[in-house]
Amino acid sequence: MSHDPAAEPGRVTRIARRRAIPGHEEQYEEGVRAMLAAMKTHRGFLAGELLPPEQPGGWYQVVVNFDTEEHLAEWDASRDREDALVRLRPHALDEPDYRRLTGLEAWFEGPVVPASMRPPKHRMAFVTWLGIWPTASFFIFFVSPLLNRLGLPFLLVTAINTLLITAVMTYLLMPNLTRLMRGFLNPKPRD
Repeated sequence: MSHDPAAEPGRVTRIARRRAIPGHEEQYEEGVRAMLAAMKTHRGFLAGELLPPEQPGGWYQVVVNFDTEEHLAEWDASRDREDALVRLRPHALDEPDYRRLTGLEAWFEGPVVPASMRPPKHRMAFVTWLGIWPTASFFIFFVSPLLNRLGLPFLLVTAINTLLITAVMTYLLMPNLTRLMRGFLNPKPRD
């Protein structure tokens, strides 16, 4: 929950899974929040989020995004990170289990989010359609006629269009749409 997590080709997402010692959950969460605050002062930090377990005693997940592998490596080598890990150890059952996602895999393989925190499928489908419809319309209306004038076969024209649509959706539209539509995708429960 920091800077604008705009999609960039070198962007990297890292997920750390760890369990808190029973009775130490509050101290563990405070330690993770302090670590995320320290990350905000480091170059390339885009966003970070703590996902609590769905059931007591389950896995906590910390999802962080950096703009490049190099900036993540700088954080990993920093004194701030070492201090944060030392402060978390007395409240954790084990060492963190890390998973790193880059590029396209980050879109398809997010963290294992509890079912209660996932956006409803109909809302995800609507946001996806909101990106595909204008993008496909643009390429079908403007790019297809140009490719057809070159005398390219239909399947090749379709392949080029879908390649361009996929690139625009992956690197430009979906990261920005999901950020802009966050409130729609994950509405806060009413009191």
